[in-house]
Formats: sequence, structure tokens, C-alpha cells
Amino acid sequence: MLQPYAANEAKTHSKLAIVGLGANLSSEIGTPQDTIRHAIELLKAENVQIQDVSRLFCTPCVPKGAGPDYVNAVLILTTNLGPRDLLSCLHSIEKLLGRERSIRWGQRVLDLDLLAYDDKICPDLATFQHWRELPPEQQTKLTPDQLILPHPRIQDRAFVLVPLVEIAPNWQHPVLQRSARQLLDDLDPSDIAEIVPI
Repeated sequence: MLQPYAANEAKTHSKLAIVGLGANLSSEIGTPQDTIRHAIELLKAENVQIQDVSRLFCTPCVPKGAGPDYVNAVLILTTNLGPRDLLSCLHSIEKLLGRERSIRWGQRVLDLDLLAYDDKICPDLATFQHWRELPPEQQTKLTPDQLILPHPRIQDRAFVLVPLVEIAPNWQHPVLQRSARQLLDDLDPSDIAEIVPI
């Protein structure tokens, strides 16, 4: 069991969380597919209960040709960990499997994103809205210094919504008040078509 993070938050009643998984570089474990599957097994050893996992999907690298295509998936879990401790757990697994945080949105061995935690809006609605409305040219340069929930880019990302719809089409965004299926339907069909199961 991993122990690199401290339980800083009081234990909560079991909460539902959604986690996005992505990789496009090989690790000591193997291919990106192998790394993601291993990360899921490591997560099972933590204080979480995995409820469902999507298939693995292939997602083109952006911009095209900038690197290997990504492998993406989404899982749903329940946990007694608070959101910050759960995020610390995810970061610990990333580090264990070789993730180095250097370039924002760069190529990576593993990315574990806490996408949502129950219907929590964190730290508050105004801060969430600020990060959601950030202009695209600033999104690659600026990183929040605190946990933002739900993840401010869920509604923009086919590589999140396609696997999410596979396992939880009726999940409701706590701010936008739209289901995962409705958010996916809002996207350009050409973006959706590029996300294919492996």
C-alpha cells in the first residue's frame, strides 16, 4: 500500500469520485495501456472501491504529430478519503510509475485527473468559473494552486466524455447541470470520431 501522502482531511462517509486516466509514453511497467491497467490495480490497494472502468481509448496527440497518441480511460470509485487526500493518492501513484511534472499538458507516462467528487464545487463557484472561462491561450500556461472541482475542462474534452459516457451517461455536471451524454453531444462530431476504443 502506498504511504507517501498524509490523511490531512477528516474521514468522510463514502463519496463517489470520477478519475480520468491518460498516458502516451511507455513506463517501466510497459506500454501506456500496461501502465494505466497497473495504475488501476494500485488504486485498488488504496482506500477506494472501484465501481466501474471504461474501455481504453486511443486519442490523437494535440497538436497532431507532436508525439505518440494517448491512451485514455475513466473510472468511477467510492472512497472515504476527502478530495484533497484522494488527489494526493493519485499523485503518489503517478510518481511511483514515473510521472515527472515538468511541462503542462506535455507528453507523460501517466496522468490521473480527479474529475469530480460527488457534487462538490471546490473551492467555490467563482473560482471554478474563473478557471472554466480561462482563454485557451492561457490554459497551457497557468496552473491553479488549489484543487478545482469539478475539473474545469470536462465539458471541452472528448477524450474524457467518450469514456465517461460509456460508464456513466447520466452523470450530472454540478455547475452546468447537464449530463455527460448532453455534454458529449455538445462537442464537434469530428472531435468525437477521433476517440476510438483500443
